[in-house]
Amino acid sequence: MTIVGKDTTVCPCVATIGSFDGVHRGHRFVMEQVVGQARERGLDALVVTFRNHPLQVLREGFRPQMLTLAEEKVELLQEAGIDKVVLLEFTQELARMSARKFMQHILKEQLKVEVLVMGYDNHFGHGQTSFKEYAEYGRELGIEVVAAPPMPTDGGVPVSSTAVRKALLQGEVEEANGILGYHYFLQGEVVEGFQNGRRLGYPTANLQVDEWKLIPENGAYLVECTSYIVHRTYGMLNIGTRPTLHNGKRRSIEVHLFDFEDDLYGQTLRIRLIRRLRGEQEFGSLDALRQQLEEDEAACRAWISHGIET
Repeated sequence: MTIVGKDTTVCPCVATIGSFDGVHRGHRFVMEQVVGQARERGLDALVVTFRNHPLQVLREGFRPQMLTLAEEKVELLQEAGIDKVVLLEFTQELARMSARKFMQHILKEQLKVEVLVMGYDNHFGHGQTSFKEYAEYGRELGIEVVAAPPMPTDGGVPVSSTAVRKALLQGEVEEANGILGYHYFLQGEVVEGFQNGRRLGYPTANLQVDEWKLIPENGAYLVECTSYIVHRTYGMLNIGTRPTLHNGKRRSIEVHLFDFEDDLYGQTLRIRLIRRLRGEQEFGSLDALRQQLEEDEAACRAWISHGIET
């Protein structure tokens, strides 16, 4: 168990529990209830979540496609006003633990939870436990269990991590961003690539992203980049196998930053995806590819000059 926060001392708190992958608008609606209850009662607002994906333990060979890695999730939860985030390692032992035992030994005894906020589809503990049972266990243990109200709907668009994944895997980043409430981002270290972009007049930074992070559909994207030395710069991101350049089957994530020439090797970049320009294409020549890159850049700069929402 790892507790993350400005103050990691265990204090009486209002808590919620879940995977919260992506920390999308629906998740943040629950966080608003947690923070509101905590502030009213003078308690800490706490989230209990998992460092690893539960299905990595429950299903052999499962390879997750995470919207947020553990550190990214903590950052987004803190931005939502949460004081402390508890990262649990999901294990077989934890998977076998009943809801009551989890509430007693972890929530009550270890984390001093006084109020537990449950989202509308929130479940934890071995077996199928109903809200009524959670509330009953809470009364026995001295934990007030409250149900978060349902999030107001907006035109029937589903707000879920599954919906975000589906949109990203289809290249629909604007739809995904609308569900998330922020721009989906990729983060990683700049490593040595094939140097093809430089030959075309479009030098790129080759990004090495964690293997568990979901990578959107192949194609070209308008993005915004930040790092310690890149404060805020727009650019073009390409995800794919570079079919025109015949560099093999390995998928790469390469970003060309506008009006930026410094060395980025070894730097950690955060790339926020704004919109998809086109799918991955194979061109008949390098000149044809170069012409398409010029058209992509012109389209990006036009959107930027017209004040795209970022």
